Amino acid sequence: MAGNNNNNPTPGESAAVTANASDVPIGKQDFANLTQKEQEQLLKIEEVFKKGVVTVRDIIAPAAMKIEADHIRLNQQFVRTLFIFTYPRYVTTGWFAPIVNLNEELDVSMFITPVETQKILKMLKGKTGQIQSTISAQQEKGQVRDPMLETALMDVEELRDKLVQGTERFFYFALYITLYADSKKALEEKTKTIESILGQRLIYSKKAIFQMEQGFNSTLPYGKDELNVINSMNSSPLSTSYPFVSSELTSNEGILYGINRHNNSLILFDRFSLPNANSVVFATSGAGKSYAVKLEILRSLMFGTDVIVVDPENEYRYLAETVGGTYLRVSLDSKYRINPFDLPPAVSDMTTADIIRSAVINLKGLLRLMMGRMTKEEDALVDSALNETYAKRDITENSDLSQITPPTMQDFQSILEGMTGAEELVPRVKKYTEGTFAGLFNELTNVDLQTGLVVISIRDLEDELRPIAMYVILNYIWNIVRAEMKKRLIVIDEAWWMMQYEDSARFMFSLAKRGRKYYVGLTTISQDVNDFLTSDYGKAIVTNSAMQILMKQSSANIDVLTKTFRLTEQEKYLLMESDVGEGIFFAGPKHVAMKVVASYSEDQVITTDPRQLLEIEKAKGEFAEQELEEVADDAEAAELDAATTEGEEIPADV
Repeated sequence: MAGNNNNNPTPGESAAVTANASDVPIGKQDFANLTQKEQEQLLKIEEVFKKGVVTVRDIIAPAAMKIEADHIRLNQQFVRTLFIFTYPRYVTTGWFAPIVNLNEELDVSMFITPVETQKILKMLKGKTGQIQSTISAQQEKGQVRDPMLETALMDVEELRDKLVQGTERFFYFALYITLYADSKKALEEKTKTIESILGQRLIYSKKAIFQMEQGFNSTLPYGKDELNVINSMNSSPLSTSYPFVSSELTSNEGILYGINRHNNSLILFDRFSLPNANSVVFATSGAGKSYAVKLEILRSLMFGTDVIVVDPENEYRYLAETVGGTYLRVSLDSKYRINPFDLPPAVSDMTTADIIRSAVINLKGLLRLMMGRMTKEEDALVDSALNETYAKRDITENSDLSQITPPTMQDFQSILEGMTGAEELVPRVKKYTEGTFAGLFNELTNVDLQTGLVVISIRDLEDELRPIAMYVILNYIWNIVRAEMKKRLIVIDEAWWMMQYEDSARFMFSLAKRGRKYYVGLTTISQDVNDFLTSDYGKAIVTNSAMQILMKQSSANIDVLTKTFRLTEQEKYLLMESDVGEGIFFAGPKHVAMKVVASYSEDQVITTDPRQLLEIEKAKGEFAEQELEEVADDAEAAELDAATTEGEEIPADV
C-alpha cells in the first residue's frame, strides 16, 4: 500500500507477460529482445488484464469517503484525528495506558525519530548561552530572579550531561489518535473523554482541523507521518509513553489463583486485601468453576483460613475427607442433626434477654416456612409459645446460658398443646415431630463445625424440606460467624438454586453486605447466570463482590454478563471461546485473562471429572486389595515363624 501507486510497470520490471494466444510466458530477457512495437503491444495487453484484477486495495478501501474540516465520513462512521502538541515537565510511567484501555474503537500512531547526539549537544550549548545571558541581563538590571529560567537552565545542563555520558538519547516524537463513532454527537463525546483524560495529566491535544485526511493517513499502517506535529524528548520521558503494558495481579501475600495469560506471570492475590472479600464465579456447566473454587479452598486452608461449603451436588466430600474436615449430610436418614432451637452466641454487649429475643425471631421465620400462612392471632400464640418453650428449660433473662440444654421441637409442640386457640397449629407441628419429617428438626445438635473445612451437603434433601433445612443451616452458619471473629470463607455452590427462595436469598445478600465486619468472604458459584442476575438480591450480591471470576460462557448468557460487568468486545469473545479452566479474573479495578493450573496432587483431590473420579475409585480399590493381601502374607509369615520356633513340622504346601 505504501509502495509505487503506478500500475504500469517499466520494461525492466515486467517478469512475465503473455505474447500471444498460446499463453507462453515471456521472461525479462525475451522481453528485452522484442521490438519496441511488440513491447508496447504486450504492455497494453497487461494493462487491460490488470483492469479486471481485484487487488488488496480494492478489498480494504471504503465504499465512500467525505472529508470535512473537523472530521471524515467513512462509510457510515464519523472519524476524527487528534494530535498531542505539549507535555508537562514530568510525565508518569504508563500515562497513555488509560487511553489504550478505553472501551472505545480508536487507532494510535507513534512516530519516533532519533536525532544525532552531536547536533543536539550543539543546539543545547547555544540554548544554555541564551538562558545564561538572559539571567545575567536581569541581574544587571537589579530584577528579581526568575525561577523558570533557573529551572530551564538546570534541565538543559542535566540533559547535556546525560547525552555526553550516553545514558540518554534524543528523539523527535509525534503521537496521533484517530477516533471512530456512529454519529457526530458520539464523536464529540469521545473527543471530550480523550481530552479530559489527557488534560488531567497536563497533556494537551488538538483536532487536526483542515488536515483530517493527513491525520487519518498518519494513523493508518503506512508508517508515514503526514501531519508532522513533533515534540522533542529524551529517552526517559519517551519511555513513559509506551502503552504496551499488561495488568499484573501479583503480590507478596495471598494464594495462587492461576496463570496470567497475557504475560505468563503468576496471579498471586489475597482477596481479603480488597474492600470486601466477597467473590462471584460464573461459568457454564463443565467450564471448571467448581474446580477453580476447590483449588482456592485447598490453598486457603494452608494459610489457616476456615472454610464452610454449602454443597448441593456432593462434590466436596472427597476434599473434606482428604484434609480432615467435617462432612455433614443433611437428610432424613442422616445421623447428623442441627437443632433450630439452639441459642445464638452473644455478640458485643448483648444481654441474655437479647439472645433469647434473637432466637425467637429466627424461629418465627422458620415456623412460617414449616407451618404456612398464619393469622395475626396464631402469630401471637406462636410468639408466646416460643418464649414459654425456653422457660420450660429454665432459659430466662437471669439464666446462665453456659449451663443450659436448649429445647427441641417436641417441647414446642407440648407447649402449643396446652394453649387455647392453638388447636389448628398443633397438627402442623406434629408433621415434624411425629410424622413423615420426624427427627430432622427435633433432636439436639450433634455435629462439630470447628474443623478447618466444613462441607454441608443438601443433595439428598427432599424438595419440600429444602427451604426449611436451608433456613436452619444458614442461621447456624451465621451463628458460627458471629461467635468468633476469624478469617473465613463461605462457599455457596449452585447459588442460583438458593436465589429461588426468599429467605436463603436474603441471607446471602445480608452476608455479602455484613461479612466484611466479621472477617468473612462469601463465594457464590452459579451456572445459571440469567436466574441469578435477574434477581434483585443477585444483582446486589454481584455489586458487593470485589472479586469476580468469569469462565467459559454460552451465547445465551453472554449479553447479560457483558452488560453487568461492562466487558469489551475482546473480553466477550474470549469468554465464549475459552477452554476449560480459562476465563477472566477481576480483582477490584484490575482484570486479567487467567488459566487455572493445579499440581498432580491437587488435581487428584479436587477433580470433578466423572471419568477421572471412577479411575481414582478403581485405584483406591486395587490399593485396598493389595493392602489386604500384604496383611494376609504378613499373618502367614508370622504363623510360619511361630511354627518353626516351636519345632512343628511345616506343611509341604507352604
